[in-house]
Amino acid sequence: MSRNVGEFGLPPHAAKNRDVVEQRLKDVSAGAGLQETLTIEWRTKPQVVQVIDMPVESLYYNPGTHRIRAQRSFDPQQDRRLDDDPWSDESQDYLQYLLQAEPSDPSKRDKDFDELKQSLKDFRQNEPGLITREGILVNGNTRAAALRELGVPDIRVAVLPDSCTWADINKVELSLQLRHDTRRPYSYINRLLTIDEQVEAGRPLREIARDFRIRESTAEQDLWVLACLRDLRDRSTTEEAQLRLLDFEDAQEKLREVHRAYGKESKADPKRAELLKENRLAAIVMDFSKTDVRLIEADFRTRYLEHRLPDELKSAPVVETARVIPGLGRAVKGEVPQVASARAFTDSILRAKAVIRAGDKVSLAQAEKAASVFSEAHKAVEDALEPAGKDARVRKRKQAAPDRLNDACQDIEQCITDMVLASGSRSLDEEALDEAVLKLKATLRKLALATARSIEVPGEGVEWLREAVRQEQP
Repeated sequence: MSRNVGEFGLPPHAAKNRDVVEQRLKDVSAGAGLQETLTIEWRTKPQVVQVIDMPVESLYYNPGTHRIRAQRSFDPQQDRRLDDDPWSDESQDYLQYLLQAEPSDPSKRDKDFDELKQSLKDFRQNEPGLITREGILVNGNTRAAALRELGVPDIRVAVLPDSCTWADINKVELSLQLRHDTRRPYSYINRLLTIDEQVEAGRPLREIARDFRIRESTAEQDLWVLACLRDLRDRSTTEEAQLRLLDFEDAQEKLREVHRAYGKESKADPKRAELLKENRLAAIVMDFSKTDVRLIEADFRTRYLEHRLPDELKSAPVVETARVIPGLGRAVKGEVPQVASARAFTDSILRAKAVIRAGDKVSLAQAEKAASVFSEAHKAVEDALEPAGKDARVRKRKQAAPDRLNDACQDIEQCITDMVLASGSRSLDEEALDEAVLKLKATLRKLALATARSIEVPGEGVEWLREAVRQEQP
């Protein structure tokens, strides 16, 4: 396998594996029976490759697999060893551990892995894996891990062409993992990292979105979320601890809703959009539910949270100052004070959570202090959500009547279109339409009476409705 400088290189038994692979490919080609093949996307074109049996213990897990890219940071020391010596027994054992671990919490075993293992035990392999001629697993890393635990000696694998590079490995793995029939898809964070990697490699976002079978706007949203998560990770850093991207594995829907709300708010008021984002991200860090996060708007801190925060979580007043751009001598506005205060609160929570997640890597006193900060912040936000929820329900009731009327108008507009189409084909039921119009007339009368009881100073629309009903009365 050809390679570029700075990539993972070749495993120690690459030559031995190559000899075995070449001999088994020859044996398969010379056989009289039906040959098993696998079709892959090879350098933008379909390519048929042969399938052979290989001793599962002789193969190597791919240290560059996207399946566990985020989970590698679970053990920083092992992660560094993977970069320095990916083919050592320790590194390969770490990869096997991550392949059977839960994506959102690698300290736990993944139920999906056990289901895959049971399936392999009951039904054997349904599809072959994929390897290089040096025995590096390109696809089927998780299946190989399960077969090793089961004690199965051999694994069916297709073999990549002799000229493959690490760039080819990455592209083929991605194309295979994104097929609809993949048994164990990438976790959320690994998918974000893979999209970002493809963008950094210079591929157009439109093509990447097509490969992932998503809209281009969804890919843009994923990149925005990843940028937010990297920012949160960096802001969580203390001397002893730092949050990891995989700590946000289960927040997919909440993060997507933050993006939608931020985009909508930023069109009207960028400052309020930043406040909304910071307020909601703080709640996500504290693991509040999706319905709770939805209650948090740009004014959540000033209206509901500020007076409930303990003094140690209230940041000092921030004075808006100008920043000077180096080299230009030009002053620009600094961060808005309200946004700075919101960021300071989020930072406190991030650092506290990082210390809590660090476990025995920090002192007991540090862990207790962090737990106290996190608990007090969580209690304050929880208390603030109660009046925010009540106000939201009031706003919803206030908006319900206009929303329903707008929906009715859309239905009437659709009715006009349907009526024109039915009239053209002579299929309009005129009697039924007449009955429906009479029902609409009666309903408008009720609406006019309701406005008379509830609206003291009618606007132009309500006044028109009342006048129309008055004219109909004898």
